[in-house]
Amino acid sequence: MFAVFETGGKQYKVSEGDIIFVEKLGVEEGEKVTFENVLAVSKGENTTFGAPYIAGAKIEANVVKNGRAKKIVVFKYKPKKNEKKKQGHRQPYTKIQINSIVL
Repeated sequence: MFAVFETGGKQYKVSEGDIIFVEKLGVEEGEKVTFENVLAVSKGENTTFGAPYIAGAKIEANVVKNGRAKKIVVFKYKPKKNEKKKQGHRQPYTKIQINSIVL
């Protein structure tokens, strides 16, 4: 059984027990979170698609950790103009573990 849901402007395909990284949620570690924007659910031979979401379907998960990803370097450079700019960026994330998919 798997489901496709939407959070943070992205779509994720998950099964029960999966651990995934999503865009930062305003939830503390150890708390439960519910996602109700479920786009599709597949259970064996039966597949249900929403238009755009499935009414009554939800995904329950536990927040494992809140953190920040590794730093990436953003370097902007214009030749012959003595113009350069170096920045770093660390994207915040929330690590969650999927408990159940409710249809």
